[in-house]
Amino acid sequence: MSTSTMPKAVKPVPDEFSTISVHLVVPNSVEAMELYAKAFGAVPRGRMAGPDGKSTMHAAMQLGKSMIMMTDENLQWGAKSPLTLGGTPVTLHYYVEDADAAFDRAVKAGCTVKMPLADMFWGDRYGIVADPYGHNWSIATHKEDLTHEQIKERACAAMGAMAK
Repeated sequence: MSTSTMPKAVKPVPDEFSTISVHLVVPNSVEAMELYAKAFGAVPRGRMAGPDGKSTMHAAMQLGKSMIMMTDENLQWGAKSPLTLGGTPVTLHYYVEDADAAFDRAVKAGCTVKMPLADMFWGDRYGIVADPYGHNWSIATHKEDLTHEQIKERACAAMGAMAK
């Protein structure tokens, strides 16, 4: 067998994926992909419709360097969205060049503010929004490289100010 006809080695982690990738369950993936494009600049990468032609079995979109997969909620498969579960303990953390612009864009696209943007003691400009499907997104721009001691010092000062 010549080398030109030998099968190419398959990478165990495809180039477009990280070793850990997000897989969201939403009530309607088509609507969610439209919102994520408006809110976060996500780029759709594909969608596999369900047998009915309307639902989504699998979809993928790219957000920065990350691939995000999703599926429509399907109770018989055990796929429940945060809306059905009554909330989520998970927050997707999104680092961007300009947190203020990204936060504003997300809110204008339909996300609600859970925690307003602020400069945080750990050196990030940081805030949290919730999308209409129940997923939380923290948006941040790293502004300062700090040592563990500096962060600890600032954390104590911040907690002390909150206690007053």
